[in-house]
Amino acid sequence: MDSMEPAGKSLEDRPSGIAALDQRSREIFGRLVETYLQTGEPVGSRTISRVLPGSLSPASVRNVMADLEDAGLIYSPHASAGRLPTELGLRFYVDALLEVGSLELEERAKIDARVRAAQSNRGRSVEEMLTDTTNLLSGLSHCAGVVVVPKINTRLRHIEFVSLGPGRALVVLVNEDGSVENRAIDVPVGLPPSALTRASNFLTAHSQGKTLPEVQKFISAELATLKRDLNERFDGVQMRLEKQANALADELLGRTKDTTE
Repeated sequence: MDSMEPAGKSLEDRPSGIAALDQRSREIFGRLVETYLQTGEPVGSRTISRVLPGSLSPASVRNVMADLEDAGLIYSPHASAGRLPTELGLRFYVDALLEVGSLELEERAKIDARVRAAQSNRGRSVEEMLTDTTNLLSGLSHCAGVVVVPKINTRLRHIEFVSLGPGRALVVLVNEDGSVENRAIDVPVGLPPSALTRASNFLTAHSQGKTLPEVQKFISAELATLKRDLNERFDGVQMRLEKQANALADELLGRTKDTTE
């Protein structure tokens, strides 16, 4: 019968077992995790005994692995398999055992050269610099490189709407720092392209040098002003219609009175 990984527990749930690990137990556990990360397979005692720097028999390794299992750091997916690190074990490895090596001189020189090249090329866009940074990280670590930029309120240079089909449009935001953002939005079905062009021209004219929150505040104020103007015009038209209706009613009443007399 297959056994499942024990329920995840925090490091605080098993302080005594982890604190009692000696140097040999920590070394065996570290080798187990490293081998698992390389192969993705359960790790047996014989495999660990071969990679340890000292001479330690598989039986001795199994005894240590039993202690590690009691501490909740490793588990067996089934009876005849090796051991895998638990979630607690992986977190313990990262927090307590993982060693981060220092950069070599060649790597430092490569980073310095790329930074100087980026500083000398002022015309590069933010996307190009982020791509270069990602490639540099990936090359140094031999892993996938990801650079995440925090969202900040950059100031806008240009806004344009591009039709994507019925009911959909693409908003292109060009910021002053050269970065570009694209966002798909819903628009009324049947909206003519000329309306998108007018919206692009209007927003570009009133958004240059402003952040998105500032543009939103401006649009809200413009809509409030437009609504107020429309209400005032409607009230004026309504008053004129009422006056004309009253005048027409008075005229009709006067004609009726003259006819009766």
